[in-house]
Amino acid sequence: MPRNIIDVIDLSVEEIDELIATAEDIITNPVKYQDICAHKQLATLFFEPSTRTRLSFESAMLALGGSVLGFSEANSSSTAKGETVGDTVHTVSCYADIIAMRHPKEGAPYAAAQFSEVPIINAGDGGHNHPTQTLTDLLTIHREKGRLNGFTIGFCGDLKFGRTVHSLVNALSRYENINYVLISPAELKLPRYVKEEALKKRGIHYTQTTDLESVIPQLDILYMTRVQKERFFNEEDYLRLKDSYILTPEKLVNAKADLSILHPLPRVNEISVTVDKDPRAAYWKQVKNGKFIRMALIMKLLGLSPS
Repeated sequence: MPRNIIDVIDLSVEEIDELIATAEDIITNPVKYQDICAHKQLATLFFEPSTRTRLSFESAMLALGGSVLGFSEANSSSTAKGETVGDTVHTVSCYADIIAMRHPKEGAPYAAAQFSEVPIINAGDGGHNHPTQTLTDLLTIHREKGRLNGFTIGFCGDLKFGRTVHSLVNALSRYENINYVLISPAELKLPRYVKEEALKKRGIHYTQTTDLESVIPQLDILYMTRVQKERFFNEEDYLRLKDSYILTPEKLVNAKADLSILHPLPRVNEISVTVDKDPRAAYWKQVKNGKFIRMALIMKLLGLSPS
């Protein structure tokens, strides 16, 4: 049976550390990896819009010497004709060596994996999981801080529907001495099941607040998120909450000099473009890191390494 990555916890801490080490080596020695996936094909099955995730997967496979096929919206696939996701995946697995799949419904990649003959990577399923974004975040934190333990991280914005937040909290909960500060409107708090499974069961300390400015001085990492319009059933609620937090240079005055600001992107207006020039802004580095960690993951699932 092929190995699938549906949730970041499908990977052990040792495997995550190994992937980060491989990604670091790819960054340092890209030529060493340029032909590893020659004659291999990645299929990108994106039933939901994406820019960074889809293109970073494609860029990763091309950088490894492989090729790419797939679609970028459900309407351009046979699901528009009524074909089941399982049949679509089974069909595509006959053509490709590995599949990256995004779907708006939670659990869809897991269900689809039951029909695939090749490894499936979950590229985001609804408000549930986004393991490769989490690996991107972990690589970025490691490159910024030199470690994956011993810091205070603040998650700010939409913590209820933010699948990147859920995945990263789950991943970091397996590392030591991390303090969590959860910053959100009351309506967009981190779901209880995430707090129970990832934090409370492990006895991990966390703080909840609605006030970003009061806690920003204590943060080593600030993970900003957008309020996601596509997750709301009621537009009035979205309009009321969408501008809850807007990070500006003024709000960073009391932040640490070595604060790292992350964002999974896309942003709307929750980080002012004037923050982009701040040396603490790490989200564009984060975008670049996404390609390298996906290269490492593709290689691992295909059982490939430099000769």
